[in-house]
Amino acid sequence: WNTTSWRCVHTLVGHSQGISDCAFSADSSYVATGSDDRTLKLWEVSSGKLLKTMRGHANFVFCIDFNPQGNLLASGSFDESLRIWDVKKGACLKVLPAHSDPVSGVQFNCDGTLIVSGSHDGLCRIWDTATGQCLKTLIDDENPPVAAVKFSPNGRFVLASLLDGTLRLWNYHKGKCLRTYRHEKFVMNKFCCVADFSTSGRHMVLSGSEDGKVHLWDLQSKQHLQALEGHSEGAVVLAVSAHPTKEVIASGGTDKDQRSIRIWVNTLIAEESIPPEVAPAAAPTAAAGGASVPASAQSEATPPSSETQAEMDAPAADAE
Repeated sequence: WNTTSWRCVHTLVGHSQGISDCAFSADSSYVATGSDDRTLKLWEVSSGKLLKTMRGHANFVFCIDFNPQGNLLASGSFDESLRIWDVKKGACLKVLPAHSDPVSGVQFNCDGTLIVSGSHDGLCRIWDTATGQCLKTLIDDENPPVAAVKFSPNGRFVLASLLDGTLRLWNYHKGKCLRTYRHEKFVMNKFCCVADFSTSGRHMVLSGSEDGKVHLWDLQSKQHLQALEGHSEGAVVLAVSAHPTKEVIASGGTDKDQRSIRIWVNTLIAEESIPPEVAPAAAPTAAAGGASVPASAQSEATPPSSETQAEMDAPAADAE
């Protein structure tokens, strides 16, 4: 999709079964897809051309990610393994027997030296990209299945989405859970709903939910800020993504037409600062696919002295 015109640029056809995940390379030149047909495919964005098909997993490919340099891909599968691939050659470099249940989430950190994986076995693991060695296993008193995992933008924390209806923020260096995000109407028991960080304005955590809404929390205080309503009744919001520099959120789910992506814009910021490519003609309603973040999300300051907030603000290069 082109985010200026909102027109579909390419439809990529090649998998024989459903696609569970897709990822852009850092320079947006390539897209990788992972499928229930047990393969990964690499596509050229400019032409929509299929460049490579990577085979090796023995079961569904559920999650994938590019490293920041764009030369490696990581993939997690229902075969319980984590694989690292050479993008240029389309060859598997490492097979890591990562978990004892399906791998539901995988991501490189901001410099590509580490990989985090999550699994239905209830564990999150940190891996050394170069050696394939497991450096840390994150264990809590209870280990509900992990639905998705996400490094914080500076690479110091891991956000784990769990099938007990909570999100947990880990300091993986210390193996300590710092924050747990929950809400009475936030539901995640059956579906793997993706979460993300939003750091373009107020620092927030956001996640899709089985109640058909996108839920927002304050990163530090854990305050539930809002549930964005706009997906069709009965839908599950499976995917969310926060724009890296603008107060814009994209979400997708199991809507009745199965073809809709919702774009959410913070209409409380000054009109002239709203990117023209996403500026609504009028204040959006939920049915129109947009909703504003509440005024409290703009005006309430969070204490800058907080350990978590300070580290989130710190440059990625300072991370150990």
